[in-house]
Amino acid sequence: MKLLTLLLCLLALHVQAQDGPAAAQVNGVAISQLRLERYFADYLQAQGRALTSIRNPSVYKRLREQALSDLIDKELLWQEAQRQGISVGDDQVQAQIEQLRQALGNAKPFEQRLADAGFDRDSFADYIRHELAAQQVFMQASQVPEPAVAEVRAFYLANADALAQVQNQSAAGSVENEQGMELAKRLLVDQQQSQARLALLQRLRDAGQVQRLD
Repeated sequence: MKLLTLLLCLLALHVQAQDGPAAAQVNGVAISQLRLERYFADYLQAQGRALTSIRNPSVYKRLREQALSDLIDKELLWQEAQRQGISVGDDQVQAQIEQLRQALGNAKPFEQRLADAGFDRDSFADYIRHELAAQQVFMQASQVPEPAVAEVRAFYLANADALAQVQNQSAAGSVENEQGMELAKRLLVDQQQSQARLALLQRLRDAGQVQRLD
């Protein structure tokens, strides 16, 4: 996740934004309407869209539902991190905060952004810790076994045309070679990692008690 996007997401998750009516309940933990509104604005900004530019009510509803789904998944991952006893050290937290501070150019806009969201240094460090712990759960799902040579070759042959285009070759002239097989292996691993992460989220959704109220 890009650093500025991470900062936007974290600022949207501040505990003071959890007051008021709930947009969803995740295993008994409320995601408030205010928290959703803050996250939705940052969600659109991360996509390069402005709220005022959305004229179609169905598009607005779809994007808002996607933003709420993101918040639900974040909460499920954080709860799973707690169940697994995952901890994040102070050095890792401070290193991430420093990266975020540098991404904004200097300390003043960073500190102002935190203050506007109602954070102090300790509460922001806690939320960084939560985010990093949730990310560890997500990344653990990406640890898939290295595919066998036969599996890579089968993937290569099944996707020969697409691989040829990536290699800037014509489909007719593409041949099974070391470069092509290496590319096929990378793409296959990426595909398997993506599927594993989606499977993790689906398992957490199925096992959890999620109620959308928005």
